[in-house]
Amino acid sequence: MIGRLAIEAFLKSVVLAFIIASLVVAPVSAQAQEAAQSQQSQQGQSATPPAADQNQTQAQAPPASQSAAQQTASADYFPPRNLAATKGLDYSKGQPWFPQFWKPYTPVSMPEPLLTNAPGIDQLIQDGKLMLSLDDAISIALENNLDISLQRFTPFIAQTELLRANAGAVAHGLGASQTVILGTSPQTGFDPTLVVNTDWARASIPINNPLSSGVGVATKAFDLIDYNAYANVSYTQGFHTGTSIQVAFDNTRSSTNSPATIFNPAVQSTLLFSVQQPLLNGFGILPNTRYIIEAKNTLKVADSQFAQQVIATVSAVQTDYWELVFARENVKVEEAAVAVSQKLYEDNKKQLQIGTMAPLDVLTAESELATDTQNLIVAQTNKLQQETVLLNAITRNPTAPSLLNIEVIPTTPIATPNITENLPLMDAVQEAWQKRPEVFQADLNLKNAEIEVKATRNGLLPVLNLVGQYSATGLAGDTIVQNQTQTGFQAQTSAPIVGLDGLPFNVGNPGAPGVPAFVGLPVFNTTTTVQRSGLGTALDQMVHADFPTYSAGLNLVLPIRNRSAQADSARAQIDKRQQVVQYRQLQNTIFVNVRNAQIALQQDRSQVAAAEKARILAQQTLDAEQKKYQLGSSTSYQVVLRSRDLTTAQGNELRAKINLIEASVNFDQAVGRTLDVNHILVADARRGKINRQPNIPGTPEADGGVPGK
Repeated sequence: MIGRLAIEAFLKSVVLAFIIASLVVAPVSAQAQEAAQSQQSQQGQSATPPAADQNQTQAQAPPASQSAAQQTASADYFPPRNLAATKGLDYSKGQPWFPQFWKPYTPVSMPEPLLTNAPGIDQLIQDGKLMLSLDDAISIALENNLDISLQRFTPFIAQTELLRANAGAVAHGLGASQTVILGTSPQTGFDPTLVVNTDWARASIPINNPLSSGVGVATKAFDLIDYNAYANVSYTQGFHTGTSIQVAFDNTRSSTNSPATIFNPAVQSTLLFSVQQPLLNGFGILPNTRYIIEAKNTLKVADSQFAQQVIATVSAVQTDYWELVFARENVKVEEAAVAVSQKLYEDNKKQLQIGTMAPLDVLTAESELATDTQNLIVAQTNKLQQETVLLNAITRNPTAPSLLNIEVIPTTPIATPNITENLPLMDAVQEAWQKRPEVFQADLNLKNAEIEVKATRNGLLPVLNLVGQYSATGLAGDTIVQNQTQTGFQAQTSAPIVGLDGLPFNVGNPGAPGVPAFVGLPVFNTTTTVQRSGLGTALDQMVHADFPTYSAGLNLVLPIRNRSAQADSARAQIDKRQQVVQYRQLQNTIFVNVRNAQIALQQDRSQVAAAEKARILAQQTLDAEQKKYQLGSSTSYQVVLRSRDLTTAQGNELRAKINLIEASVNFDQAVGRTLDVNHILVADARRGKINRQPNIPGTPEADGGVPGK
C-alpha cells in the first residue's frame, strides 16, 4: 500500500511539475531572470571602476605564461563615460512568451533606418550660411554620421547572437567574420519544445492464414480492417548542466473486425518520463553554456567597437573642422598677398607711365600678382573641398536642399591647446591601456579563447550518458460478456448408455423392453452484454501505475583514435596563444601611438613659437624693404621676394597652429581621452540623441556663453 501511494505521488508530481510548470511557469521565470541579469549587467557596466594609480611611473606588460585574467590585469578597461547598452530595443530578449503566447512566432518590429538630416543642423543656418562651432559639429556628427549609424547596428547583431546562444544554438559571428566551431555543441537545446501529433488511419489487410492471424477459421481470404487514431503530446527541455528531460503523453484508440481481441475498440494511454545526463563529455555548466558566455563577451566587444567608432569619428570631425579653419584662414592670407601684389603692380605702372621705372619692374610685379592669384584660386578650391568633406562627416544627406552650395563658417577661434604632453610617458601609456577600447576588446577575445580551451578539453573525454526512463500504461475499451443459465438437459441420441456387455442399457418401465438411456447434455440460456470502458479507465490505470515500466542504463561512446577532438583541443590552445601574442602586439602598438603623439605634440608646440617668430621677422623685413624701395635703394624684385617670404611665414604659422590643435586631438585619441575631453556619453551616441543644445546664432548662449555646452 505504501509503495503504491509513493508511485501515485511520483506520477502526480511528474505530471504537474513538468507539464504545467514547465509550459507556463518556466518560460515566465526565464524571462524575469533574463531581465534581472540584464539590469545587473547594465549596472555593472555603468559603475565607475577605481581610478588608476597616478603615482605609477612604469607599466609592465603581463607575461604570456599567466592566466587570461592575469594577462589583462594591467589593461582593465575603464569606460570614459558610459558604454552600457541603452534602454530601448534589446534583441537579446526575444519576443515574450507570456501572456501573449503567439508573440514568439511573429517577427520583431524594427524601425527603418533614418536617412535624413537631424533638424539641429538647419537651426544653425543664418542668411544662407552654416554657422558652425566645433562643439556643434561634434554633436551633429554624433547624430548624423553614417559611420556611427552603421556601427550602431553591430551591438544589435551581437544581441541576436546572444539570443541564439541562449536557445542552445551556435552563434553566426559578427560582420563578415566566420565563427570557427571547435569541439561539440550542447547535446540539447535550452528552449523547451512541445510536440503534438494527431493521426487517424484505416487499414484493410488481406489475411491468407486466418488461424495464425487471430481471426478464427475461414474458408476464403479474410479482409482484416483496423482503425487507429493517435493523440500524442511530448515536452522536451534541456538544461545548462547538460541534463535533458522528456515527458510524453501518448493516447491511442484502435478498433478491428478481428474476433481475437479483448477490447474492441481499445483505448491505450501512456505516460513516459525520461532523463539523460552526460557524465564525461558534456558534463558541467561550462561545456554547455560556453556559447552563451562567449556571446555575452561578444556583446561587450560590439559595444566597445561602437565606442571606438565614436572616438574615431569625433577625432576625424575635429580634424576636418580645423582643416576647414586652416583653408579659410589660408584664403585670407592669399587674399592679403594678392592685395599687396596688386598695389605693387599698380604703383609700378604709374611710375612707368611717368618714366621713373623700368618696364622690367612692372613685369616682375605683374608676374608676382599672377602667381599670388593662382595661389588664391588653389586656396579657395581647397576651402570648398574641405567644406564638402566636413558636411559629409556631419550629415546623413549632404545633398539636402538646405545644404546645397551652402558656405560653412567655423565660429570656434584658433586657440593654443593646454599643455598635456608633459605627462610621463609610461603614465600616458598606462592610461591608454586602461581607456582604449581596443584593449578591452582584446581582453574579451582572450577570455573567449580561454573558454574554448576548457570546452575542447572536456570534448576529449568519451561520451558516457546516464539514461533513466519510467512509463505507466493504461488499457481499456469495450468487452463482450456472455452470461449462461442452465435450464435442463437434452438427450444425445447418438451416445446411448451401454452395459458391460456392450448392449444398450434400458431403464425405466417394469415391462420389457424398457426405455433406452442416453447421455444428457446440459441446456443453457445465454445472454450477451457489452461491458464498456474508455479513456477515463485507461487514465486511471496510468495514474495509479497499474502497468509500470522502469529502466536505467549507461550509454558509452568511445572514439578509438579521437583525432577530431585532439585537433579541436590543439587548435583552441593555438588560438589562445595567438591571442596572447596579439594582445602584447596591441600594447606595443598603443605604446608607439602614444609616444608618437606625444612627440608630435611637443614638436608642433615648438614649431608654433618658431613660426610666430618667423612671421614677425618676415613682416618687419617686408616693411623695411618697402621703405628702402620708396627711397629708391631697393628694387621691386626685392619687395616681391620679401612679400613672398611674409606670405610663406603667415601660411607656416597658420599651419603650425592647426597642426598643434590636431596633434592635441591625436594625443587625446591615443591616450583614450577623446570622450572625456569632449563630454560625450556613448549612451547618447547609441540613441542618436544628444542632450546639449546646438549653438544657434543670435541666442545669448551663442553670443556670450560657452559654445556648444
